[in-house]
Amino acid sequence: MFVQNNYPTDEQAKLDIVKYGRGLFQHGYVVSNDGNISVKVSENEIWCTPTDVSKGDMNPDIMVKLDLDGNIIEGHETPSSEVKMHLRVYQENPDVMAVVHAHPIYATTFAIAGVALDEPTLMEALMQLGSVPVAKYAKPGVDEVPESIAPFCKDYNAVLLSNHGALTWGDSISTAYRRMEVLEDYARITFNLHLLGKARYLTEEQLAGLDERRRAGGFTTGLLPRGVSRPQNASDVLPRTADLGPL
Repeated sequence: MFVQNNYPTDEQAKLDIVKYGRGLFQHGYVVSNDGNISVKVSENEIWCTPTDVSKGDMNPDIMVKLDLDGNIIEGHETPSSEVKMHLRVYQENPDVMAVVHAHPIYATTFAIAGVALDEPTLMEALMQLGSVPVAKYAKPGVDEVPESIAPFCKDYNAVLLSNHGALTWGDSISTAYRRMEVLEDYARITFNLHLLGKARYLTEEQLAGLDERRRAGGFTTGLLPRGVSRPQNASDVLPRTADLGPL
C-alpha cells in the first residue's frame, strides 16, 4: 500500500504536469504528441494533459479536469483518449495519486518484443520499481487498453503496453515520473546485458535482504522477481593484467 499524501492544489497539479511533461520530452521519452500525465487532486478528480500537444511545450491553462468517470469538469481542451487507462489505474488502486505514460526507447523495445522486465539484476530498479509485466495488446484509445492493464494496478508499479509504450504510477507525480526513469534505466541495462551475453543474478536470499531494505525505506509496492538458488556474485572478479616485468 502507498502512504497517502495530501492532495495537491489545482494550480500545483497543473504546474507539476507542465514540469514533468517537459522532463519526459527532454529525456527523449516522448516525441511529437506522444505520452500523457495525470494528477489526482481529490477523491474523485484529476487533472490531465489534453490531446494533440507536445509534452515539451505545455502551459497550465491547457490542462483538463475530469472526474473518475471521465466527465469533463473544467478546461477548454479535449483530454487525451488515453486518459481512460489513467482512470482505470485510479479506480483499481485508490492509493495512486499520479500516472505517467510515455514511450521511452528501451522500455518500449521490451514492450514490442513482449519481454517482461523481471530479471534479478539491478538492485536499485528492484527496490524502487520491482518487476514489470507486459500487458496484452489492446487498441489505443478504447476500453481495451484499460481492461488490459487492470490486473496489474494493485501489485505492480508499472506495466509495459504491448506494441505501444510504458505506464507508471505512484503516490505523487514525482514518484510516478521517477519510476518511468528507473523503468527505462532497468530496460537499457537489461538490453545491454543481453548483448553482453552474461549476467550474475541475485539469489532468493539476496532478494529477501533487498525487500527488507526497500520496505524499511518506504518502498512497499511492486513484486520482486524470483532469484537463483546459488550465489553467482560471491567472489571478486579481478581484471586481467599483463605481466610487464620490473619497471
